[in-house]
Amino acid sequence: MFGLQPTHLILIFVVALLIFGPQRLPELAKSFGKTIGEFKRASSDLTEPVRSIEKTTEKDSSTV
Repeated sequence: MFGLQPTHLILIFVVALLIFGPQRLPELAKSFGKTIGEFKRASSDLTEPVRSIEKTTEKDSSTV
């Protein structure tokens, strides 16, 4: 995942825990997850028209 090793992820988690504290960490993780979900939805909304155009172009070029 993004070239990160498990030890790197543990280190990032510990630093986040020290900076934000145990009370705010679950809240931050939840908002981060929502942001990632919205980003995935937005990127799929942008790529879907391009894929449909590609399919149409492939269909048209195969009939010629």
